[in-house]
Amino acid sequence: MADLTLDTARKILDAAFAKAGELKLKPLVVTILDARGVLKLAAAQDGTSLMRGEIAHGKAYGALALGMGSRALFQRAQEQAYFIDAVNTIARGALVPVPGGVLIMDGTTLLGAVGVSGDTSDNDEACAVAGIQAAGLKANAG
Repeated sequence: MADLTLDTARKILDAAFAKAGELKLKPLVVTILDARGVLKLAAAQDGTSLMRGEIAHGKAYGALALGMGSRALFQRAQEQAYFIDAVNTIARGALVPVPGGVLIMDGTTLLGAVGVSGDTSDNDEACAVAGIQAAGLKANAG
């Protein structure tokens, strides 16, 4: 299995924040987990609200836990709320099933996930995707 390097995680982080600046978004938190779900890198822009770090982590963690971007989890939650609720109970509330959690792929190899929180879920997702693509990798938002 390929590893997500710290250098690659930094590229993703920097490009995600650059995209946020380009779009003039509210302050964001970006969390990057490796394929094992272990924190690789996380950073908060000045002015983020209190729970943004936990939300960003939950978006990335949820994507990894179920093997799909959090947009797909959001859709699944609307169609089968009981399933997502049950999984979130098993995960001790760690999943945040809304857009903004994006899998990092190198071809067909899963490297990890990015979670972004601070603006609208669609804008959070756009920043995660931009970061992943800027690192030369494939984003799977669901």
